[in-house]
Amino acid sequence: MIKKTPLYNNLEPYLKCKDYTVSDENYELMFNKEYEMLVTIPVPENLSNYYKSEDYISHTDSKKTLFDKIYQTVKNITLKRKLRLVDECLLHQNSISRPEKNILDIGAGTGDFLKVCKVNLWNVFGTEPDIEARNIAAKKGVLLHKNVSQFTDKKFEIITLWHVLEHVENLDEYISILEKLLSKNGTLIIAVPNYKSYDANYYGKFWAAFDVPRHLWHFSETSISKLFATVNLKVEKTLPMKFDAYYVSLLSEKYKCGSMKPISAFYRGFVSNIKAIKSKQYSSLIYVLKKS
Repeated sequence: MIKKTPLYNNLEPYLKCKDYTVSDENYELMFNKEYEMLVTIPVPENLSNYYKSEDYISHTDSKKTLFDKIYQTVKNITLKRKLRLVDECLLHQNSISRPEKNILDIGAGTGDFLKVCKVNLWNVFGTEPDIEARNIAAKKGVLLHKNVSQFTDKKFEIITLWHVLEHVENLDEYISILEKLLSKNGTLIIAVPNYKSYDANYYGKFWAAFDVPRHLWHFSETSISKLFATVNLKVEKTLPMKFDAYYVSLLSEKYKCGSMKPISAFYRGFVSNIKAIKSKQYSSLIYVLKKS
C-alpha cells in the first residue's frame, strides 16, 4: 500500500489519461509545483495486477509484434551503452579509491543488463518483483531477488534503475534505501521518462510513457534534484536516451490512431531529438548521482 506522503500535497490538475495496456481505466495526472513533477491519481490497491499483460514487454523477451522486435533490437544496442557508462563511473571511482566491481540493478526485468555486466567481470546483484521475469533471468544465469531486503548489510559501487523509479510505490522511503545501499564513493544511475519532452507535449494524453497507473510519478530534472538532495545525493550529469523518442512515439501512435504508423512515429521521434539538442528535454533522461 502506498503511504500518502507530502508529494501528494497541494496538487493541481494537469492531464487526464487512460490505461491502454491492461484496464482501459481513466486516471488523472496532478502537478506538484514544489517538486515540478506529476503524480498519478488514484493509485489502485491491487497495482500488481496492472502488470499482468503480454503487452508489458519488460517482463518478457517477446518478439511477436513489430513493437516487440523494435524494443528488443533497441534494448540490445542500449545494453552496450549502459555497460560503457557503468565502466566509466567505476573508472572515476578508481581515481579516488579501489572499488570492488559490485553492481546492483533494481527492477532488472529478464536480466539482460546484468548478464552483459557479468560477462564483463562485474559481481552482479539484482531485484525484480515479477516471478516470471525472475525465472527468465535465472535461465540466463542471473539470480534476481524479489526486493532489496536481501541486501541491507551490503554496499554497492554502482546502483542502476533503468526506467524503474517511476514505478516505486513509497518513493520517499525508497530514495533513503538507495542512499544507504550506495558505497561512500558509489554512483547511482537512474533513467526515467521526461514529461517535458517534445514527444510528451505532442502526444499529450496518448503519450505512451505516461503509462498510468504503472507509472506513479513523472519526473523533471528539478524533481530528481530536489528528491535526492533530501538524502545528500547530487546529480553530477544528465544524459539523453535518444532511442526512447522513437519507440515511445511508435506506441503513442497506436494509442492515438489505433495503429503504430512507423513513418509518423519516426518523424515525431526525430523532431523530438532535434528539438532536445537545444532544450535538453529528451524523451527519457539518465541521471548520474553521487553523494555530496
